[in-house]
Amino acid sequence: MTSEAVSPSLADVIAVMERMYDPAWARDWDAVGLVCGDPGAQVRRILLAIDPAPAVIEEALAWRADLLITHHPLLLRGVHGVPVTTPKGRTIHQLIRGGCALYTAHTNADAAAPGVSDALARVLGLTDLVPLSADPADPVDKLVTFVPETAVEKVLDALSAAGAGEIGEYERCAWTAVGTGTFVPGSGASPAVGSPGERETVQERRIEMVLPRRRRHEALAALRTAHPYEVPAVDLYELAAWSRPRGIGRVGTLEQPTSLREFAMLVAEALPSTSQGVRVAGDPTAEVRRVAVCGGAGDSLFDAVRAADADVYVTADLRHHPASEARDAAGDGPPYLVDVAHWASEWPWLAGVSNRLEGALADAGQPVEVLVSTRSTDPWTFRVPSPGSMVR
Repeated sequence: MTSEAVSPSLADVIAVMERMYDPAWARDWDAVGLVCGDPGAQVRRILLAIDPAPAVIEEALAWRADLLITHHPLLLRGVHGVPVTTPKGRTIHQLIRGGCALYTAHTNADAAAPGVSDALARVLGLTDLVPLSADPADPVDKLVTFVPETAVEKVLDALSAAGAGEIGEYERCAWTAVGTGTFVPGSGASPAVGSPGERETVQERRIEMVLPRRRRHEALAALRTAHPYEVPAVDLYELAAWSRPRGIGRVGTLEQPTSLREFAMLVAEALPSTSQGVRVAGDPTAEVRRVAVCGGAGDSLFDAVRAADADVYVTADLRHHPASEARDAAGDGPPYLVDVAHWASEWPWLAGVSNRLEGALADAGQPVEVLVSTRSTDPWTFRVPSPGSMVR
């Protein structure tokens, strides 16, 4: 007999989103998370979009969505009020009156793995992805202690419960080795093994476990509680920084080399249509295979693109001076530039969010209906080609 499925609360949906896109990964200038809505309210329908634009708000309310999840924040800069007489205030009032919550995952979704740039890389057919600008790993310590054989499992369990021994998707990871410990308890000691004033030799197990530095206090407290010795021997090492698979942008490889012109055509076909289309800087016949991408505005990452030895860089919102300087630095060679509309570069991410969110809630017995908005929120509506005449 199976239990009847129930709709999740808004808090349940947020918990799933924040496992995928931890708010701690957001840049310090960003504004992510719940904008409006009751965490206790039930969620049956979720609309996904890039922008909380008026057309998207209308779509969410017409579809009777309980929750709108967007990539771009509505309130990125501080405000002192949300009166209905302002555009952002009007949006807040419309959502509240319509019973629709608003939640934002922005730079935390950019940095996630998989995240916004993974989706862009995927639709372009790139493989062997690595971060373009990797986030540093959280600081990690290594704890070393020495435990008599009879207490090894108890100490391992206690340290694991305190957060030690997590490596990637693995838990309770430890390295152990058998050795001999020797000591002489003092006259005021109460040893678990041996007697005061007498030399003792004990077969012990050396245990090594990594732990997040933020859990250091909890791990040491757990060790003292679980260890049978009156004064456990413990060493704590601060490990060198390492990079995570998270970060801004991705670098990958095309299955076969192609020309810059053919690659630009591939980009145009893979992304939603916009009035801007695809702009390209470089020799159309140049061969490209190694590709750097960054969903959204990416002209701050040219140093990382050069360091990645990319043949071409796909991003959005390339400004005149950074683009000109990048091409001047490259001469006639790579990295070449492919500039697309900001909205189009990030839109592929929505399909992945939809699949992962819907799947996670269904697995928890909390099914929801998820819809990806196909309304373009690119601000540009048409383009007039230059006639090609000389400057007059």
